[in-house]
Amino acid sequence: IFIGFPTKSNPSKKLVSESLFESKRIIGNIVKFGLTSSSPPMTMTMTISSTDSLNVAVIGAGTCGLLTARELLRQNHRVTVFEKSDRVGGTWVYDSQIEVDDGLGLDPNRSVVHSSLYSSLRTNLPRPLMGFSDYSLEHRSYGDSRMFPGHEEVLKFLEDFANEFGVIEVIRFKSEVVGVELRDGNKLAVEVGGGTAEEEVFDAVVVCNGHHTQPRVANDIPGIQEWSRKQVHSHNYRVPEPYRDQVVVVIGNGPSALDISRDIATVAKEVHLSSRSSDVKASRLDGYENMWQHLEINRVFGDGRVVFQEGLSIEADIILHCTGKTGVVHVDDNRVGPLYKHVFPPQLAPRLAFVGLSYNQGVLFRMFELQAKWIALALSGKISLPSQDEMLIDFEYVEWLGAHVGCEVDDQLKHISKNAREHFISHLNSSRDTFVI
Repeated sequence: IFIGFPTKSNPSKKLVSESLFESKRIIGNIVKFGLTSSSPPMTMTMTISSTDSLNVAVIGAGTCGLLTARELLRQNHRVTVFEKSDRVGGTWVYDSQIEVDDGLGLDPNRSVVHSSLYSSLRTNLPRPLMGFSDYSLEHRSYGDSRMFPGHEEVLKFLEDFANEFGVIEVIRFKSEVVGVELRDGNKLAVEVGGGTAEEEVFDAVVVCNGHHTQPRVANDIPGIQEWSRKQVHSHNYRVPEPYRDQVVVVIGNGPSALDISRDIATVAKEVHLSSRSSDVKASRLDGYENMWQHLEINRVFGDGRVVFQEGLSIEADIILHCTGKTGVVHVDDNRVGPLYKHVFPPQLAPRLAFVGLSYNQGVLFRMFELQAKWIALALSGKISLPSQDEMLIDFEYVEWLGAHVGCEVDDQLKHISKNAREHFISHLNSSRDTFVI
């Protein structure tokens, strides 16, 4: 999505930061948003009465978009959810297709596949942490009752949520938003693509299309540009079969890297994990005859050789980057600026807001819900935002959100989150199946 607005010195000028895709209109780094002109950007008129029913656009029908739409409907706002696909669920919708023309996902002109799910994916958070304050996954089952269920279970949960609260009725499917612009000081024009672009004007816009879209690769490894063999990003990993009898180097040490490496080890000749973490030790992994943990890669060569920092050298067939993704806004140190509390751009608050850009490993779904409640209450005039200067103050984020909207995170959830993280670290090979609340 491109978001632009005029300056006082040039009302027709559209300001946008460094774009993640130069050929598409997509938000770049919000840190530079509106700062490409010597004159400060115009601010929106922000007077909102508690009796106003606003016309609000929500971009995306994933977890964040569904939550946001529900909270806005609860406050009696008129809501339109724009979803570019044909179903709800966002990143939880599995697609067996991959970007065969660009395994690393770097070409802005490639045929983009939205989904990054692999077939065997299970949640890395236990069921109690995957639900909402009044709609729990813990007490629902759709055929997979495991504490750490597969992705199909989460998608069915979200589909039920959308139907239960009437959100499904306000979603426009196959409607991709390609631009948002400020109009007349207090309105936002939403441009919807798909052949002939159409434009609609709203009182407010909430962007809910996340930060898990654009693959990030380890392109700073010496020699990586000369590597002549196959490279793939985990965004384009689905099943292990294409890696049968191959020697695979997996870069990364997060949940996806660990999951995928174990998945591939069932068919590959060898799997070599490489991590920049100072906590790892170079050794063969317990329980596997064909999988090794290494320190970070020292250098790769055009003939297929990969040299790790501990000095070991191997000849590999494939390098698989499990190195994360970026999205509509760059996220550094799990914080976004200058978005107040990762949600409101101070100059445009509360008429423009973002949900789901910050990352909290333990209570992610609950954080999304609290952000959605906060936005809905602010747009209803029931919560006042501080001045632009005061919006730079920071607090313990999830606790602050809960206290601010009157929906504090239960201490039991914090306890489960802490125990789950510790258990994951101490039981890498069996954490999901041995964790007990």
